[in-house]
Amino acid sequence: MRQWAWLLLASTVMPTPAPAQEAPLEPRTTAPVRDADFGVSTRQFGLDRRVEMLQWQRTREGYRRVWHDARIDDAGHAPGHANPPEIELPSRRWWSDSAQLRGRPVDPAVLRELGTWHPFRPDFAALPANLAVTFQPEGDGLGSALNPLEPGIGDMRVTWRELRLPPLEGRVELRGGRWSLREAPPTAAEPVVDEAPGVLPAPVPAAPEPSASGERAPRPWPWVGAVLALGVLVLLVRGLRVRRAVRRRASGGDGDQAS
Repeated sequence: MRQWAWLLLASTVMPTPAPAQEAPLEPRTTAPVRDADFGVSTRQFGLDRRVEMLQWQRTREGYRRVWHDARIDDAGHAPGHANPPEIELPSRRWWSDSAQLRGRPVDPAVLRELGTWHPFRPDFAALPANLAVTFQPEGDGLGSALNPLEPGIGDMRVTWRELRLPPLEGRVELRGGRWSLREAPPTAAEPVVDEAPGVLPAPVPAAPEPSASGERAPRPWPWVGAVLALGVLVLLVRGLRVRRAVRRRASGGDGDQAS
């Protein structure tokens, strides 16, 4: 009986661990975004290719060589400082058309508004043979210079970035069968209505912040449970004593009758 009482007291006093929070809902793609020219692809939500060409640029001090992603007009340049007529492989950008969240498509406006570009180094194993003759790995991308330390006018370098999306809780809502940017909340002059059932809930708030003194506010519930458990323990001990007293009296009465 005492063991059960102590177990009840211990289970009440020990704090119950907080349930683990669910991982944030993240959008996904069902097909890679691909740069077919170079055989480069990513499973993220967009792909950006930047092509730069080394060109002559006229300054007040004279001419200097610069990398630029658009052709620099060389009209009026001195002889020997002409630029190639064009950049053969222009910069391009691709957007994913397979972005999904909870099995529903994500509107392209979400990608453009909430996505951020991050550099990445692709795998050049699928580089076409005709480009493999011209380009070689250089840094995080490709370069056409025979000697990367001494590039010449007209040489090119190519780098890529991929578009990533953050968790979308509280930022999008389901409209017309697809996830779109969440509309702005109503102004003070407009009536406040309940959220549509398709709106993703905002992230679960974190645990309460410590107070100004640096200590967390006390939680009364474990102490209340301890007091209740102590009361139950006292009642059990008293009941046990009453039973023993009854048994002693009963045994004493039987001895008197036998004599």
